[in-house]
Amino acid sequence: MQTLDRILSVAVDIAWGTPLLILLLGGGTLLTLYSRFLPLSGTRHALEILQGKFDREGDPGDISHFQALSTALSATIGMGNIGGVAIAITQGGPGAVFWMWMAALVGMATKFFSCTLAVLYRGTDSQGNVQGGPMYYMELGLGRKFRFLAIFFSVCGTIGCLAMFQANQVAEILKDTYGVQSWLTGLVLTGLVAVVILGGVKRIAKVASRLVPFMCFLYLLASLYVVLVHYPLVPQIFAQIVHDAFTGTAAAGGVAGISVMTVIQTGIKRAAFSNEAGIGTAPMAHGAAKTTEPVREGLVAMIGPFIDTIVVCSLTAFVILSSGNWRSEEIQGVSLTTQAFEAAMGEFGKVALVVIVLLFGISTMFSYSYYGRKSFSYLFGPENGRIYEFFYLVMLFVGAVWSANMVVNLIDTTFAMMALPNMLAILLLAPKVMEATRDYFSRHRPG
Repeated sequence: MQTLDRILSVAVDIAWGTPLLILLLGGGTLLTLYSRFLPLSGTRHALEILQGKFDREGDPGDISHFQALSTALSATIGMGNIGGVAIAITQGGPGAVFWMWMAALVGMATKFFSCTLAVLYRGTDSQGNVQGGPMYYMELGLGRKFRFLAIFFSVCGTIGCLAMFQANQVAEILKDTYGVQSWLTGLVLTGLVAVVILGGVKRIAKVASRLVPFMCFLYLLASLYVVLVHYPLVPQIFAQIVHDAFTGTAAAGGVAGISVMTVIQTGIKRAAFSNEAGIGTAPMAHGAAKTTEPVREGLVAMIGPFIDTIVVCSLTAFVILSSGNWRSEEIQGVSLTTQAFEAAMGEFGKVALVVIVLLFGISTMFSYSYYGRKSFSYLFGPENGRIYEFFYLVMLFVGAVWSANMVVNLIDTTFAMMALPNMLAILLLAPKVMEATRDYFSRHRPG
């Protein structure tokens, strides 16, 4: 296990090197400019679509716009927002939060392009079901000669979409707070998740559309309370985030000397894990939406990174930084967030966060199972999808009992490998998206 841990530590550093950072942040910036800042100008129309004003029962697809966004958000609003932000701060200091913001802002454009492509190039599987996602726009949009990218993406997605990190962090908080053994948490989680995921995407979407708004409201309420308790510190915290983004001088344990590149790398990595812009998971959910207008789904999808990172992750960051505990080398991950809530709200804060972590973690496990099955089914056919679901459930248990470092490094590495072919495909197909966008807005004036 130690050898595997060392291999994964080296692999994650290579995978998240400068080329990928340029591809995600630089590519997202190019797409933002190319779309003429559509994430800003198209927000009002996106909200109208989300409200169901343009829904038609006979449109192809399996789920509504709202259910597609809820499914995608149930995957992104999860442990990346609670444990992931804590890891970003302990590894890269407060400055990492700034780069999470930057990655999210340009990630809105990335989500628009990728999720528009997911509907624009929907294909059919061997059972005749309509499917959408990166593997389909790579094959159908770029042509059969680029199918190797789709295969590579699907192989990485089969591993990267295992919800091992979520299981690990849920097991950690229950063990630290109430002494529950990790194996027992893994066993219970496996049973709960099995009940939902074995019902397919429609059941996952139905559960997600009910669970996501509730858990978001609960977490926002608790986080806002903690921030208001420490409101005099807010300007100081904001200033430190911006300052450290370009100096890299603060880290866990008060250690000085973290390089700016490490801060940037940490922020972008954790943002990618949090909102998944550019990774290629969300297009698999949005590709199942009921619509004949690809641009509509792209507009709905771009709301995701704003809710996930600019709102939810920012609140987590301010909660952690206001507590002062982030400088301790002994407290990391979700335990750091738990202590921050407990310091401000007492025992109630600890209990509330445990409940929220359970909701966030489990909801993510539902959506990731759909993503992983879709990747596996592309490779081996939908008729074998049930095999993946059992593999997924076994790995949930494994994730609960493995060390946090091994789990994080494994998932981070495979996420990076998914992002490479996905971002290349998005950039190559961007003109097709803009052609569809101009056509759409020539027929549907927003407002």
